[in-house]
Amino acid sequence: MTEGFHVHGPHDHELEHAAHSSPDSFAGRLAATTAMLATLGAVFSYMGGVSQSAAALYDNDAAVKTTEATGQWTEYQAKMVRLSLSELALDLVPEARRGHYLEQARRTTAEVDDLKARAERLDAESIALDERSDHEIHKHHRWAQATTVLQISIAMAAIALLTKRHWLLYGVYGLGTVGTAMGVYSWLQS
Repeated sequence: MTEGFHVHGPHDHELEHAAHSSPDSFAGRLAATTAMLATLGAVFSYMGGVSQSAAALYDNDAAVKTTEATGQWTEYQAKMVRLSLSELALDLVPEARRGHYLEQARRTTAEVDDLKARAERLDAESIALDERSDHEIHKHHRWAQATTVLQISIAMAAIALLTKRHWLLYGVYGLGTVGTAMGVYSWLQS
């Protein structure tokens, strides 16, 4: 029997090395990190969409309240004109007809007060909804910033893997940490 030599080519050697390399290898660590960053990025992106939708809903509700308040203020102004005319009539009509205008002025005064209270309440609701919308859009921006930083970190991981530059891992981990911290901050602001 002849004993043969087993000769590896460069390609065979790399395949064997890849098969026996530890899970702590450069590519393995980078793949795991990228998967975690991508998962966090997806969650942050979703939360940003939720905040953006909530902001739009609050903004729409504020517009509805503003429209309702405008209607109340218009009616209030019309009643104020009517009240002014009733008061003017009290000064101009003979004593016998003043009772009608006096009763009309009392009724209109009660209606005016009610209209003003409703209009002011609707204005306050509209302002509160606008503030909630602003808060939600602010949160949306924070989520978007966190997502962007994570995406940059993922892109840096791809560059590190392609160029095999181990020092780029500092940037990957640094940006990943900053993006994660920004996302946690956004979540805490909810």
